[in-house]
Amino acid sequence: MKNYLLFLFFVLLGNAAHALDSTDTILDKLNDALRNKERYVQLKEERILNFKKIKPDVLTKEQEYNYNKTLYTEYLKFNSDSAISYVKKNIIIADELQKKDLKDLAELQLATLYSSSGKYRESETILKSINKKTLSTALLPEYYEVYREFYEHYVANSYDRKYIQQIGKYRDSLIAILNPQSLKYKINIIQRHIFDKQYGIAQKKLMNLLSTTPEDNAQYAMIGYLLGSIYETTHQQELRKKYYALSATADIKHAIKDNASLQELALVFYEIGDVDMAYKLTQSAIADALFCNVQFRTLQMSEVYSIINTAYLEREAKRKLQLQLYLLCISILSGFLIAAVVYVYKQMKKVSRIRSELYVTSQKLAELNKDITETNNQLQERNSQLSESNHVKEEYIAHFFSLCSTYINKLENYRIILNKKATAKQFDEIYKILKSTTLVDNELEELYKNFDIIFLNLYPTFVKDFNALLIKEEQIVLKQGELLNTELRIFALIRLGITDSVKIAAFLRYSLSTIYNYRTRARNKAAVSRNDFEEMVIKIGLISLKS
Repeated sequence: MKNYLLFLFFVLLGNAAHALDSTDTILDKLNDALRNKERYVQLKEERILNFKKIKPDVLTKEQEYNYNKTLYTEYLKFNSDSAISYVKKNIIIADELQKKDLKDLAELQLATLYSSSGKYRESETILKSINKKTLSTALLPEYYEVYREFYEHYVANSYDRKYIQQIGKYRDSLIAILNPQSLKYKINIIQRHIFDKQYGIAQKKLMNLLSTTPEDNAQYAMIGYLLGSIYETTHQQELRKKYYALSATADIKHAIKDNASLQELALVFYEIGDVDMAYKLTQSAIADALFCNVQFRTLQMSEVYSIINTAYLEREAKRKLQLQLYLLCISILSGFLIAAVVYVYKQMKKVSRIRSELYVTSQKLAELNKDITETNNQLQERNSQLSESNHVKEEYIAHFFSLCSTYINKLENYRIILNKKATAKQFDEIYKILKSTTLVDNELEELYKNFDIIFLNLYPTFVKDFNALLIKEEQIVLKQGELLNTELRIFALIRLGITDSVKIAAFLRYSLSTIYNYRTRARNKAAVSRNDFEEMVIKIGLISLKS
């Protein structure tokens, strides 16, 4: 007994540290708990045996009822059959005492045990036989909780939306009468947040509860399980694994056999490819479910077990086959080693001949290397020529566009001079014609058109490649008849190496701020890094450039 108390002291000492533990640390603790699993069960059984030393025949009926109720609590989630037997005894005692509250409580406990054992009809019959209106106020929380658990167990094997709604209905009824300061109230509120998909709120509240709830509390494992379920829903695999492991460890240390976390954790390890750990956890979970006779959990585990067991057997078969192959390879290699020794001995006689052949071969290789070097030099020369050719084309376009722009500026100056003459009332008719900007506009339009044609002739996929650098919603769609628009012309000039906004503004006859705005807006729409956007524009057509 002294050793048992000392053991519990050290267990409780580590409660506050769990929230700070890393996933690896928690998994180490889980493995340690699995290794000592039988010890925890033994401690549980010793505690029950010590309590059973009290002889029921020396107790009053009320004391015997409480005695059986204590044993029911000990066997709950540990051994359903034993728990059922003590609850049935209490029903008989309650009838003998003619105390309705005691009988209602025992029947509610029996309904819970029946639903977890897969006896849904028996459980439902008991629940329907209980008149909620005649229940004492103290038993209403128990009534709503038993009904909620009944539908939770039923939904686990027969998924139906209407039953899920029933779970929410009875949970809300339970919340309405629980003490808001109680842990049970807080957990039910969090479960409602999860049902309403308010995962952020639920996660925050659960983390607060985890840091303030001691590990010896019956709800500690539930808090970890709910955190694991949230991270499963939000696809955070590492955190999902961490908190399922935390919950499973707590259940194992308290000899809880109705352990949902082990099953979920087995699936996590199966999904990440750790079949050994998944198989180990599955075996432990099935053994617990069978020991406790929790039928709905056994049915759940049977599906998981068939998947994981198949993967485990396949992997073991592969290992066995690999081992056989390794043995066969070793045998073959041993034979080859013997043959190689004989072969080497014979080849030593041919060393001098081989040396002469190697000399001749080395001479030929030297000649071949010389030929390869010359070929590489020729390829480099061709590449340089191609690069120069491309550069010439780009320079040609740039100069051509510059000349056209200069020409348009000259025409504009010419128009201004003529306009001055017309202002002096010389040649009124010429004044009216030359006052119009139609000539310049036409020349600009023709210039842009020629630029577009020549540029797209050199870079036919420019528009497509440019759009590929933008997010889908912001890609440029040209109007009918357009080859390039203003934004594309700006980046066409950048592709040609004209990156100075002042020059681009002069070429396209826009203000410097307009050009800057166009460039900034394009970077903001980029599907790639904003800093690399213009560099990637400059690289458009490097490979597929026409000659």
